[in-house]
Amino acid sequence: MVTPPITELTDRARDIFRVVVDSYLTSGQPVGSKTIALSGINLSPASIRNVLQELEERGLLAAPHTSAGRMPTDIGLRLFVDGMMHAMEPSIEERTAIEARAARSGPVEEALAATTAVLSGLSACAGLVMVPKREMKLRSIGFVPLSPIQALAVLVAEDGAVENRVLELPPGMTGSALVEAGNYLSATLAGLTLGQARERLERELAAGRAALDGAARALVEQGLAVWSEDGERRPILIVRGQGRLIDAAAAADLERVRDLLDDLEGKQEIAHLLDSARAGDSTRIFIGAENKLFALSGSSVIARPFRGLDGQVIGVVGVIGPTRLNYARVVPMVDFTAATLARMMG
Repeated sequence: MVTPPITELTDRARDIFRVVVDSYLTSGQPVGSKTIALSGINLSPASIRNVLQELEERGLLAAPHTSAGRMPTDIGLRLFVDGMMHAMEPSIEERTAIEARAARSGPVEEALAATTAVLSGLSACAGLVMVPKREMKLRSIGFVPLSPIQALAVLVAEDGAVENRVLELPPGMTGSALVEAGNYLSATLAGLTLGQARERLERELAAGRAALDGAARALVEQGLAVWSEDGERRPILIVRGQGRLIDAAAAADLERVRDLLDDLEGKQEIAHLLDSARAGDSTRIFIGAENKLFALSGSSVIARPFRGLDGQVIGVVGVIGPTRLNYARVVPMVDFTAATLARMMG
């Protein structure tokens, strides 16, 4: 069903619709005609019920079987967000908390995770951030034996980040050969990205300049295939605060919560959804069944891209929560977080 334009509603229908949405977003409960009458709407109970019936027929409200009250549908929430919502700017305390986490020292991923965590806490939703995989510049490479047939390659970046790869060991590999391979790689590849390191190694091995014995050489050659995976620059997706999705209202609908947590486990699908928010300059809001990923869990995603100094999109930040989240407060908070990350990473 297409969302009707706000201009098609009468003034009293808009007033009642706003009361229903505001009350529902606050309480998570269906809203009855008594609540509407107490809000200051100067209409008789019969007139209020007639307007509620009209809004339900337009697909903007629904009446759960267990209650005489009404609650907004996904279409109704879309109408409210696009045409009636009054945004509330983040407070000084909220802005300070976001900026402080984004500015923390250390690897970029840690700052992103910290910022996502504070956004989760402030919004009472799960926080999301996705950025392209940045190619690390190597400081050193070492090997730790795990078994007679496997070793752990430990890659340390110049910014202190550490990544591990499990490698199958070639026959005859000794502890001294592992040390030899690690020393050679650290001396030869320091300061290079993984892509540059792969090219350097290929040239060295092809020219026979690599001063390695047979086993160490085989280990280095085998490692090229594993390291080459980073050439795809797979996106990093960070999710923080899933536990905040289980509140008192959600406890009454544990099946929905279970569906939502299952959605969050499928990070590839979440990544595709966030990627669709990269195209525009403004915040994207996905409400409930508007996106098939959340058709079962009845969830909303608010996401905004952030850009570097060159105008190119660096990543996407946002939150996921129930459809009844406080859009007027959370949307500006996501906007501010995106602007903060743009300054940090630009």
